[in-house]
Amino acid sequence: MSRTPSERIFFLPSLVLTTSLLLGGTSANASFGYYVGKNLTEDGSVLLGGTGEEPSSHWLDIVPRMRHEPGTMVTVGATEAARLPARLSQIPQVEETFRYITMNYSSFAGFPAPLTNGGLNEHQVAVRDIWSPSRQELIDMTPTDQTGPNYSDLARFAVERARTAREAAEIIGSLVDRYGYTTYGGNSHLIADPEEGWVVIQFAGGQGLWAAERLGPDDVRANYPGYIQEFPLDYMDHPDYMGSPNLVDFAVEQGWFDPDTEEHFSIERVYGIGAMREDGTKFMSPARIEQILQEMAPVSVADMMAMVRDARISDDHDGYGQVAHLRSDLPHPGLALLWVAPTGSVTAPFLPWWIAIDDVPPEFGEHRYLTEGTAAAFINPEFQQQEATEFAGRLFTRLMFHTCAHPEDHLDRVTRILTAFETDMLGQVPRIEALAVLAFDEDPELARELLTLYTHGRADAAMKLGRSLVAGIEVENRVVHGIARPPRGADINAGGLAVNCLIGADPNRPARDQE
Repeated sequence: MSRTPSERIFFLPSLVLTTSLLLGGTSANASFGYYVGKNLTEDGSVLLGGTGEEPSSHWLDIVPRMRHEPGTMVTVGATEAARLPARLSQIPQVEETFRYITMNYSSFAGFPAPLTNGGLNEHQVAVRDIWSPSRQELIDMTPTDQTGPNYSDLARFAVERARTAREAAEIIGSLVDRYGYTTYGGNSHLIADPEEGWVVIQFAGGQGLWAAERLGPDDVRANYPGYIQEFPLDYMDHPDYMGSPNLVDFAVEQGWFDPDTEEHFSIERVYGIGAMREDGTKFMSPARIEQILQEMAPVSVADMMAMVRDARISDDHDGYGQVAHLRSDLPHPGLALLWVAPTGSVTAPFLPWWIAIDDVPPEFGEHRYLTEGTAAAFINPEFQQQEATEFAGRLFTRLMFHTCAHPEDHLDRVTRILTAFETDMLGQVPRIEALAVLAFDEDPELARELLTLYTHGRADAAMKLGRSLVAGIEVENRVVHGIARPPRGADINAGGLAVNCLIGADPNRPARDQE
């Protein structure tokens, strides 16, 4: 029996969860990333998908290519308010930065906004920023006045400056080598282009430690957290690995690795906190995700969307979902394509954003919802009309909250509707791109207008669809179940486990204990 992409991954309503363990306090502000090499995809493209997990406002931005005056400096790093205190510093900007699409977000303790987890640039270099905790000894030795680019700075510099995934990895590494690294405890980036991928990990400790591993056409990777396992000692001369010059020597000095007695140098064991790849921090381990993607091959764009949408992964911690469709046979560079869901894609549709699109509808731009400091300041009048529009992030978050209140009633229906909406667009994209190619040859401005009008129209249709779903499900919940009220005196900002749409599972118990 054939299944839809979502059915191939997530079986409802009898969900039996295995192989996962909740690790307290680590799942927020984390982010997922999935890489599938070109030999394992339906059309020979590379696919890079993922989520961004931060408790703040998220908005879509298309940043133009820009030239910068000689001597232009960029402020990087964090402040003393960060989890690991730091101080801001400045580094030189390059002469020209590339056009890119990104989801900005508004808050992470001590890190100046707007922040980013990466995105897609005009050269089809896609970047996902993903947590990767360093061992406690490295965290303990991190200087309280650390300086240098932070995780967001490195992701932004990669999409601003890189023409290939390898070059992005080299840029990140060279920036850490030259200027240091401001850490919140360890981080990584999952990078891809139409030919290959790279995992780059930056470690805490103030020692400038970093490591990178190439992902090839037959590889699959699910990072949550970012990981690298066995690493060659001759990495400086190896085409598939990179790292800081002190990567092995520092481990030997600390007594964490003995080349005379240990055959293998494992980045995960030496510098990380151990194998979280098997248990993970949500309801499906990264190892299981990798197995699913391998078994699913050839993987389509729709399959990757369904993987990012899976209710065992996507929840209220997701600020957005992304799928980069990286194609070596792209007929025009303006057709570099990033599919983006405006909030957690479990209940939000993916929309196609080509790099040539002129701008973003106001509903998908910056709003005050969940933006730090809004309760203490009046709005900038320049945002007056944009703020007056209905924010896509808020609309589809409402849909998530209503749907996940009674997922046994609503989730299958919402998933089918969103998938049908996306399937229609996936079928239209080849014709839209063919028309755009003809227009690029004769009138590039007309081509950009065509792509902009198409996606803006689909964005408007998505908003109408979201409103209808919210209205219908809210009425059904009111009539059938009633609207649950919080206990008197409860703190609305108390946090805790994410709102999710899991069915037949208790998120308060480890999934491996559930039947």
